[in-house]
Amino acid sequence: MEKFYLELPTQKRKQEAIDYIIEHIKAKSNINGSGGLDKGYTDYEGWFKKIKLEEDPDTCPLDRSPAYTYFLIRENDNKIIGMTNLRYILTEFLLEYAGNIGYGIRPTERGKGYSKILLYSVLQKCKELNLEKVLLSADESNPASWKTIEALGGVFEKKVPNKYEEGEILCKYWINVDESLEKYKEEYNKYIL
Repeated sequence: MEKFYLELPTQKRKQEAIDYIIEHIKAKSNINGSGGLDKGYTDYEGWFKKIKLEEDPDTCPLDRSPAYTYFLIRENDNKIIGMTNLRYILTEFLLEYAGNIGYGIRPTERGKGYSKILLYSVLQKCKELNLEKVLLSADESNPASWKTIEALGGVFEKKVPNKYEEGEILCKYWINVDESLEKYKEEYNKYIL
């Protein structure tokens, strides 16, 4: 059975992280949960410094939300399978148009149930941060994303226009962290180191 774990980015994963972003670009796929790496993958060191500042509310830039960015690593081949960005304090903008958690799986690894494992893993991090409920959003045109949220207990709140993509609609969901972790522990704990 495959096992997975979340890992904070390091310099040693630089080329792997860049390859992860390039795979998305070649596949013409949206890149979610990368903590902005998609915008600055040619400057990994600059991105790395940025995400380290964002981890602490005292060093996080005022226009950003404090957040942790993680790689989802598959143990058997030590490969970055996905990324997630956990924004543990919601700004007004995030409350209206995004949420606490952004996540994504590399295009060649989709359709294998990894997004649910990734979301369950990040919900464990939410519990460590004493977050009782978290907000997530998914493009209405991306059923794989909103079905993942629903599969982990996401409760639909409303639809709003996507501020980043003209004509796109976001579906907003809330997940009760403790309830989700308890309800799905037998299904997903076996995959997590």
